[in-house]
Amino acid sequence: MFKDESDRQHPASAVHSILMAKAAKTIVKVKNLTKTYDGKNVVDGISFDVKKGEVFGILGPNGAGKTTTLEMLEALRKIDGGEASINGVDVERNPYEIRRIIGVQPQTPSFQDKTKLSELLVLFAAAYGEKVNVDEFLADVQLQEKKNSYIENLSGGQKQRFSIAAALVHNPLVFFLDEPTTGLDPQARRNLWDLVRQVRDRGVTVIITTHYMDEAEVLCDRIAIMDAGKIVKLDTPKNLIKQLLAKGFKKEQHVEQANLEDVFIDLTGKELRS
Repeated sequence: MFKDESDRQHPASAVHSILMAKAAKTIVKVKNLTKTYDGKNVVDGISFDVKKGEVFGILGPNGAGKTTTLEMLEALRKIDGGEASINGVDVERNPYEIRRIIGVQPQTPSFQDKTKLSELLVLFAAAYGEKVNVDEFLADVQLQEKKNSYIENLSGGQKQRFSIAAALVHNPLVFFLDEPTTGLDPQARRNLWDLVRQVRDRGVTVIITTHYMDEAEVLCDRIAIMDAGKIVKLDTPKNLIKQLLAKGFKKEQHVEQANLEDVFIDLTGKELRS
């Protein structure tokens, strides 16, 4: 399912950047998207495009409208105003077609209890009329030895990795992840970053929300920052930082070659724990 790839500390490889420049096809289009509750716009007329093969991040404080935006694009929540399309398919008019071409990893993945991982993957694939190589999918998320385990017996990181495999059984064009690393230990968090890169390198467009700024900076090609239902800024991580510095922003500088998470990984290893 995935290609092997060495660990990287930058958002995109040189090869990926070249491919992005050549393949400028817009796969997600959002125009004046609006969601209203009790007379208040929780998503307030936002517009943005996402390119094919891009990792696009949506950041913002709690209540900014990030998850609601994703749920409207996933055809899980009604669009009250504006329009959105994925690969030319109108989200509001063709919700079932949208669900066939996207993969979704929610904040809190939920699966049927007392069902083996291998059985769950077969079940998910069958729902899309697909067949799946269970061993291959589980090996790619480092869960092959757990194929006969029940989902309720997995750790938090293992559940997140399995939910990625389950979301990709039908080869979606766009993959949505909503705060995927919340509550994970450092090894599981960095491993999930690698999985996101591998999904992207297969040509899948990734849209991710996160509260971790380092995660967004490492993974995302571009970032939309939301607040109070609006997009207040949209650009690459590097450009956003340059724009802040150009305004005269300064802070006390400590040039460190490593941080505490690097120390933790060095002392305890990069390998995932059960």
